[in-house]
Amino acid sequence: MSIWLFHNTYKPLPDILSGLPMKSNIVVSGSEDFVKFYSHLPRTSPLKEQLNNAMNLLKKNPSTGNRIRTKMWPTKYIKKYNINNLYRYSLGSDWRMIYTILGQRDRLNCVILEVLNHRIYDNLFGYKTS
Repeated sequence: MSIWLFHNTYKPLPDILSGLPMKSNIVVSGSEDFVKFYSHLPRTSPLKEQLNNAMNLLKKNPSTGNRIRTKMWPTKYIKKYNINNLYRYSLGSDWRMIYTILGQRDRLNCVILEVLNHRIYDNLFGYKTS
């Protein structure tokens, strides 16, 4: 499986999940912001390993994360990506992966929009940080 850029700028990331049995009707892709973030992580980074595991889970079950209520959606995601659903997946205690699911004719596309540390996530979604 390859990770692709979202919004008409398609470039694959390294084939990080090759050899794993996956459902062929579910694709995982990433926004430009995510691809930049992911590609700058060191190969041995624990966060990169957590992201690889999360992408593997999304290939098996796209709704594995927690659905975010519509009233909590940041305006930037609505304007930039024209989303109609939004999910978060916790990557340990410090990081959150934000993604949306697109229904396409012959498959589902899980598009990872961003990976945020906990403080930025809380600020973006209006939570009070302790």
